[in-house]
Amino acid sequence: MGKNAKTILDIARGWIGRKESNGSHHEIIDIYNSHKPLARGYKVKYTDSWCATFVSACSIKAGYTEIIPTECSCNKMIEAFGKKGEWCEDDTHVPSPGDVIFYDWQDSGKGDNKGSSDHVGIVEKVEGSTITIIEGNKSDAVGRRKLQVNGRYIRGYGLPKYDAKVTNTSAAPAPSKPQTNTSNALGTYMITASDLSVRTGPGAGYRRKTYNELTKNAKAHDYDKDGCLNYGTRVTVSKFDGDWAKIPSGWVAKRYLKKV
Repeated sequence: MGKNAKTILDIARGWIGRKESNGSHHEIIDIYNSHKPLARGYKVKYTDSWCATFVSACSIKAGYTEIIPTECSCNKMIEAFGKKGEWCEDDTHVPSPGDVIFYDWQDSGKGDNKGSSDHVGIVEKVEGSTITIIEGNKSDAVGRRKLQVNGRYIRGYGLPKYDAKVTNTSAAPAPSKPQTNTSNALGTYMITASDLSVRTGPGAGYRRKTYNELTKNAKAHDYDKDGCLNYGTRVTVSKFDGDWAKIPSGWVAKRYLKKV
């Protein structure tokens, strides 16, 4: 079987939620340290920054080190991609799933960023101009981030030479347009938005709820812990109020629900 982005992303998704606070990120560090030779001979500590180590561990576990170099330093990984002819300096590049994206937190957002890289992740998908990335060491855990194509903080991209491209690797891809719900029947519905806000009341003027305010079940379907429910989540509607539906965690826009 050829090398493909889906394999890397399945590994990365499987580690979402691993974090420093309970030591569950140790497996990622251990996989990196088990690979020989270690980049520059350095054995990563559990207390080190580990974003590049995360990308490398995904590569090691997939057996893709020929196309995704192993490093524990963002800048050294950029150098390694450059040596392989896989480095893209262009901030305006529209990435594909499986591309490796590098950040510079000091980026002003003007012109092409040439600064030192501070962070790195793996592109999961691109919808319109929005890039979804899976990262290690995001707030000391594995999680998702969203950035805009050619947006601020982008340093550049590593472009692994996969044998096959994938156009959408989301476990549950969202439709290009919301499917309007015209039913007022109570019961079980499926969320059709990629990230659906939960509000304190039936209207956009009400405050969005945080991750910690969601029910236990809803939290399990908020992968990036931003208070929004992911595509495909099933919810129970107990009440409708105009264009809004009441679920256990709060209120959501009715048009992003599909009866099941």
